[in-house]
Amino acid sequence: MNFELTKEQLMIRNMVRDFADKEIRPKAEHVDRTGEFPVETFKKMGALGLLGIPFPEEYGGSGGDTISYALAVEEVGNACGSTGLSYAAAVSLGASPIYYFGTEEQKQKFLVPLASGETLGSFGLTEPNAGSDAGGTRTKAVLDGDEYIINGEKCWITNAGYARTVTVTAVTGKDERGKNIISAFLVPTDTPGFTINSNYEKMGLRGSNTSELVLEDVRIPKENILGDPKKGFKQFLYTLDGGRISIAALSVGIAQAAFDRALAYAKERVQFGQPISKFQAIQFKLADMAMEIELARNMVFKAAWLKDNNKPFTKEASYAKLFASEMAFRTCNQAIQIHGGYGYMREYEVERMLRDVKLMEIGEGTSEVQRLVISRQLGC
Repeated sequence: MNFELTKEQLMIRNMVRDFADKEIRPKAEHVDRTGEFPVETFKKMGALGLLGIPFPEEYGGSGGDTISYALAVEEVGNACGSTGLSYAAAVSLGASPIYYFGTEEQKQKFLVPLASGETLGSFGLTEPNAGSDAGGTRTKAVLDGDEYIINGEKCWITNAGYARTVTVTAVTGKDERGKNIISAFLVPTDTPGFTINSNYEKMGLRGSNTSELVLEDVRIPKENILGDPKKGFKQFLYTLDGGRISIAALSVGIAQAAFDRALAYAKERVQFGQPISKFQAIQFKLADMAMEIELARNMVFKAAWLKDNNKPFTKEASYAKLFASEMAFRTCNQAIQIHGGYGYMREYEVERMLRDVKLMEIGEGTSEVQRLVISRQLGC
C-alpha cells in the first residue's frame, strides 16, 4: 500500500489550498451572514479548472482522478462550507451523471459548459414526499410525440438558481412488478413552465443556493432523456455513491478547519496561569479530534481509490460519508467547547462550522440511510 499522494494530486491540493486561502476564506463570514451566493468565486474556480477536475480534457475537464477531486473539495470546504457544498454538488451531482450516462451529443452540449465552469450543475431528485425514499417519486414524465411533458415539484435542490440545466428524475411508467420506472431528464432552466424559487431560510450553508423546482407541463425533446430510460433509479444510486465521497471530503475539510482553530486557541488561551492546551481535559479532546479527522480522511481516500480503479465502492462510500459527517459534527461541537463562551460568538467562526456541518449528516442520504446501505452491503 502506498499512502503517498502523486505529484499531480499534491499539485492540485496545493493549488486549491492557495486559491481557497486567498479567494474563499476571506469571504466566508460575509457569505454566511448575507446568504449571498459567491458568483465571482465560482467564475474564478471555473477559470482554474476546478469544476472539471474528474472529467477528461475533451469535455472541458482537467483529466484528474477522484482522489484529486476529493482533495479539492476538502480544501474548499475548509475555507467555506457554503462554497464547498455548491462545489461538490456541481461536480458530483450536476456534471457527473452526464459524464457517466450521457450520449456523446449530450456530453458536448451539457457537460462541456459544466466542466469548463461556464455554468453550475444541479440534480433534481428530492421531493416533498420522496427524499431517501426515491421510489416514492411523484414527478411524472409522459411521452407526447417527440417530447416529454413533465409535471411535479422538487425541493432542497442545490445550485438550481445558478444552473442552465437541471437533471430531473421523473416516473415514466411501471415495470413488470408494478414498481415505478424512474428516468432522468436534462431540463434547461429557461423552459416554459419551469419555475425555480430560492426562498429557503437555512440554519447553515447559507451562501449555497438551495431551490424549490416546480414543473408545470414542461416540454423537453425526448433526446434529453439521460442514459437508459428504465435504469434511471440505478443510475442516480451510482451518482449518489460518488456524491457521498465528496460529502465525506467536505466534512473532513470543515472538521479540519474547526480543529485548527481549536488547537490555536487552546495554545493562546491562558487560565490558572497556563495555556489551556496544558490541561489533560483539553489535550484529550484535541487528540480525539485529530485522530478521527485522519481516520475519516483515509476512508475518503480509500473510497475514491476504489472508484478510480473501477472496483465496487458503494459500502466504502457510505462508510466514509457516515463516519466523516458524524465525526465532523463532534469535532465542530468540541471546537466550540474548547473556545468556551467565545466559541458561541460569530467572530470565532467555529459556530458557523457547526451550523454548516450539520447538513452533512442529512444530505445525500441521512446517517440512518447510510447504516441501511451498509447493512445491505453486508448481506443483512
